[in-house]
Amino acid sequence: MIFNSNHIMVLKTLELRVADYMTPTPITVGPEFAFQDAISLMAEKGIGNLIVKEDHNVRGLFTEREILQYIVYDKKIPDLSIKNVVVRPFTRVSLDMNLIDAAKIMILEKSRLLVFDKKHLVGIITASDIVRGFRRTEGNPPLDKVMSKKIYKLSYGDTIMEACKLMHKKRIGSVIVEKNRKPFGIFTERDLLVNVLNNEVKLNGKVGGYCSSPLITTKIGIAGGDAAKMMDAKKIKRLVLTKDNKISAIVTARDIVDAFQWSFTGENN
Repeated sequence: MIFNSNHIMVLKTLELRVADYMTPTPITVGPEFAFQDAISLMAEKGIGNLIVKEDHNVRGLFTEREILQYIVYDKKIPDLSIKNVVVRPFTRVSLDMNLIDAAKIMILEKSRLLVFDKKHLVGIITASDIVRGFRRTEGNPPLDKVMSKKIYKLSYGDTIMEACKLMHKKRIGSVIVEKNRKPFGIFTERDLLVNVLNNEVKLNGKVGGYCSSPLITTKIGIAGGDAAKMMDAKKIKRLVLTKDNKISAIVTARDIVDAFQWSFTGENN
């Protein structure tokens, strides 16, 4: 443990443990739980996934990405129970695992992480959880190698279904929405869940009416720690970066995890 120049306690990366930053007692559902009820529960709780258990065993995760996929295929909320849905696999991590090791597993295996105490599920640790831990260090890594410069845009009057199809095709969690050829907002998987599906909005509605607006941006060149603080303060998981007043890139919480885990490699060797 060290102190910075402002006499604020700063933790070394090896002191960070999964147990201290995970989200405990995650919400679980059984295989008979309905797709529609899953949407309502996730929207109510403000969460991006549910853990599916069957016969006391964890089967996988039902996430916003699965919702997007089924909406594109069925063009409506399917009349299914969770047992008929292909759920997302996960990787097990332990309570005492170092946070940097959990971050490496998340990035290298492109996996969701569930926390177990022996055979018992005790938590989930997300990219946002890991970033919250890394913010306790003095790390402030550059983002140039992890940010995405491929920006996908739609117009305000394009339909919600067009946005869903684009996000599904490109395997992305958001699209920028423009109005009068200027950035207006961002439409995310969470917007689809909360603003559209949970309110029974028709999928041929204008995407601009259900996106998150105004668009929160900052100048390209911001470092990982500073971006994490801004995202936490604004309660967002994606930060749009601009150069010369034009959108240049976008960075996500998972990208910030990636930047930190690379920057900490030398420290922990």
